[in-house]
Amino acid sequence: METPTLDSWRERLTEEQYRVCWEKGTERPFSGALLHNRKTGEYHCVCCNNTLFASSSKFDSGCGWPSFDTAIAGAVRYEKDKSHGMVRTEILCQQCGAHLGHVFDDGPTPTKRRYCVNSVCLTFSANDVQE
Repeated sequence: METPTLDSWRERLTEEQYRVCWEKGTERPFSGALLHNRKTGEYHCVCCNNTLFASSSKFDSGCGWPSFDTAIAGAVRYEKDKSHGMVRTEILCQQCGAHLGHVFDDGPTPTKRRYCVNSVCLTFSANDVQE
């Protein structure tokens, strides 16, 4: 399979998805469609459909973006981000390289991690049986 170009991503994604995923933007807090999703299932990369997070790892951090305490093993790549006068850990889709958000070590769960993810970078597939 041929690696998609930025032009092909621009054609396949909405303007906001492209801006966040490929220009490393951020959606407005509390605006994401998946922020308050409570269904059981999996969250996938909007670009390549790579499975990134299970709903069981999602929690309400109050930060305005979907938050997870762990990613699916091997699903994300980590890079140091020194933009905006800060040093943070950026998370990207391991499969296609799309920017997802950042991970912080201030989570309230035993992992102490908070994957802060832009909702526009995700799609959701519900399990057939809902709790």
